[in-house]
Amino acid sequence: MLHKQEEIDFSLGQNGCTDEELLSLVRHTIRRSVDTGHPHFYNQLYGGTDPYGLAGAWVSEACNTNQYTFEVAPTFSLAEHAVLQRALELFGFPNGDGIFAPGGSMSNMYGLVLARYRMYPDVKLDGLAGLPPLVVFTSEDAHYSTLKGAHWLGIGTRNVVKVKTDAAGCMDPKHLEQCIIKATREKKKPFAVVATAGTTVLGSFDPLNPLADICQKHGLWLHVDACWGGSLILSRKHASVLEGIDRVDSVSWNPHKMVGAPLQCSMFLVKHEGLLHRSNSASATYLFQQDKFYDVTYDSGDKSVQCGRKVDAYKLWLMWRKRGDEGLSRLVDNAVDCAQYFAKIISERPGFELVLPEFQCTNICFWFIPSSMRDQTRDEAWWDKLAKVAPLMKERMVLQGAVMLGYQPMAHRGMVNFFRMVTTCQPPPTRAQMDFVIEEIERLGDDL
Repeated sequence: MLHKQEEIDFSLGQNGCTDEELLSLVRHTIRRSVDTGHPHFYNQLYGGTDPYGLAGAWVSEACNTNQYTFEVAPTFSLAEHAVLQRALELFGFPNGDGIFAPGGSMSNMYGLVLARYRMYPDVKLDGLAGLPPLVVFTSEDAHYSTLKGAHWLGIGTRNVVKVKTDAAGCMDPKHLEQCIIKATREKKKPFAVVATAGTTVLGSFDPLNPLADICQKHGLWLHVDACWGGSLILSRKHASVLEGIDRVDSVSWNPHKMVGAPLQCSMFLVKHEGLLHRSNSASATYLFQQDKFYDVTYDSGDKSVQCGRKVDAYKLWLMWRKRGDEGLSRLVDNAVDCAQYFAKIISERPGFELVLPEFQCTNICFWFIPSSMRDQTRDEAWWDKLAKVAPLMKERMVLQGAVMLGYQPMAHRGMVNFFRMVTTCQPPPTRAQMDFVIEEIERLGDDL
């Protein structure tokens, strides 16, 4: 059952509590929390934690240090450097740079900051005064972080142009170029395109090579939000969906999503050497002295918008060191295999209807149509009724505690509420678990 706030005493006061009371509160907290490591938690674009990553998180927290300088975080700085270098190799940025950030939204904002700085270096000193309105382009299926980034950076959300997507949810290059030309005619200044590798809902991958051609033609920065789908770069079987990633200017990737690194674990990667530091440095002399006795290039803090920065790289380094490229690849392949199996089974099952005929990532979106609705005319009233099915079934699933699935509408596609099933690497899913989810949906929803 859903708990009431009164079941846990959250009050704070003058006097502390006993150890026994504290342990009881901790037990209640765990018991009343969502078990994101449960094999049937499919609600978000993350799941359980890799056990080796969890061990790395314990070490990081126990050492309680800050990631800004080598002198206070020597081993963690080297681990961060090693992880970033390996990631830069995988994404095709051999001479690039990177930084760990507090989540994908902040990583995407780094892309906008560097894009603006590269086009107008004086913006760091003079701000936006005197510049034409800057315009950034992203798809209508992209994550909302571009809107928030535009607000925070003074670009304005009205200057975020939503580019149409095709039937598969991928950005339309032709419409992108039309939008760029239109903005230029309006005396605005296009400066960046934010593409997506694995959209939040449909898991779609924008066509990077055509987008890179357009950005090169018009002199625009191409950033890729690969927070979700970037993990497919680890797979020998499925990395081809990221074709052209080596041609872009910057990438965001969240290993805390599909791969299962403990939250938070998000990195920003940039192709251009030195640009991250030039754009963000403030040269605080009490932290980043240049006459230290060691190689100050390991002092990563001046590249970051933050001062205090958590150690987020070590947990990924530890699990990557244990599993290697091959072990991570097998985990990603298994997640994709289970998602594809799920899609195949429900495509042949009465009452299930896929939103797309094929999916590029581990997002499988579908409607469940109860028996009472299967032979009815699909008019507006029918779709209004179907829109209520997913919320009702979600309530039943949550109250029973067996399965947790997300749902959402897509108004710009004229789609009412549908389920989004997402598989991740941790805990490793199985085909038997996919069968259970299907049977549970039928059990809980057929009488609606």
